[in-house]
Amino acid sequence: MPNPLIRQATAEDWPRIWPFWHRIVAAAETYAWDPDTSEEDARALWMGPAKRVFVAEDDTGAVVGSAYLTPNYGGPAARIANAGFMVDPERGGRGVGRALAEHVLAAARAAGYRGMVFNAVVETNPAVALWTSLGFTILGTVPRAYEHPRHGLVGLHIMYKELA
Repeated sequence: MPNPLIRQATAEDWPRIWPFWHRIVAAAETYAWDPDTSEEDARALWMGPAKRVFVAEDDTGAVVGSAYLTPNYGGPAARIANAGFMVDPERGGRGVGRALAEHVLAAARAAGYRGMVFNAVVETNPAVALWTSLGFTILGTVPRAYEHPRHGLVGLHIMYKELA
């Protein structure tokens, strides 16, 4: 797949994000969100007012991935970002996740964030390889914190990348 077009999401994009958002969260393999999250609650989680949301479109205009950027903390620590990424499982392995990650990291730097932290990366998530290839380090792992449907109890990584 050629590089996807990445742009700021609009409220009208949610119906194109929801189908893969729901599929990914319901699978309970990569996100520490309730697999039974309602569409209304999912929209609030992903498209909340504190979040800058992006979508990736393929050459047909289909939304094939989405990401958000938000402060991880408040107050004096508000310059540490957090982000979330989802790629339509049918479009995985084609560079969409990497393109979204590079876009969001550039947006975070431009917004003045000093670093980015991921609070709960399931250690069996294939995206761990992507994050480490982009310079994230594993600060620690909470052992046996995640009930994975295929692997049983697995750890949750806390990952960090300095941006400044």
